[in-house]
Amino acid sequence: MIVESPLKTESALYSNAVPAGDYFMKVVKKGQTMRILDLKGNQAADTLFYNANEPAERYSAVDTIREQGNVYLSTGSKILSDQGNVMLEIVADTCGRHDTLGGACATESNTVRYAIDKKCMHACRDSWLLAVAENEHYGLTKRDITHNINFFMNVPVTEEGGLTFEDGISAPGKYVELKAHMDVIVLLSNCPQLNNPCNAYNPTPVEVIVWN
Repeated sequence: MIVESPLKTESALYSNAVPAGDYFMKVVKKGQTMRILDLKGNQAADTLFYNANEPAERYSAVDTIREQGNVYLSTGSKILSDQGNVMLEIVADTCGRHDTLGGACATESNTVRYAIDKKCMHACRDSWLLAVAENEHYGLTKRDITHNINFFMNVPVTEEGGLTFEDGISAPGKYVELKAHMDVIVLLSNCPQLNNPCNAYNPTPVEVIVWN
């Protein structure tokens, strides 16, 4: 559901531009609101969430999909953990739909999906692995990399139950805004992929903005 935010950027606590192929990893405190802004349009922001006080509790696609009865996320969607707790809630969204099924690009999936010669291309999983290695204080390792949300990504479900990766439905300036219901570690990879039609084969920056 399309809902615009009343928040103004000039009152934000901070903002971070995230180039394609880079990551964002910070704690968003309970009660704070985080906006992911698609600066140029049709980008994909592959995102994981963890309980900052107990990182073994993390975003669960299964619980989130089951409880809301929908594989897509938008305004009003609650992001649930693997313990059934609400981690965040989408409070504004000008894109309208976000993917929970497509997963993140990796060297292995690039090989299967595209071609053998794509194996060594940078992927979201690489960004996540770099993030946990460079931020050991969060206590995460590669074993904690699980299923993610693909904000702005368009992955329709076919009548046969399959998945397709289609052109993005976002546009320059579109955003999704989430309010934290607990202290959460946000681990976002701004997708670097040149093979994905979602970003028109031209990966571009996103911006993360946080308000108290």
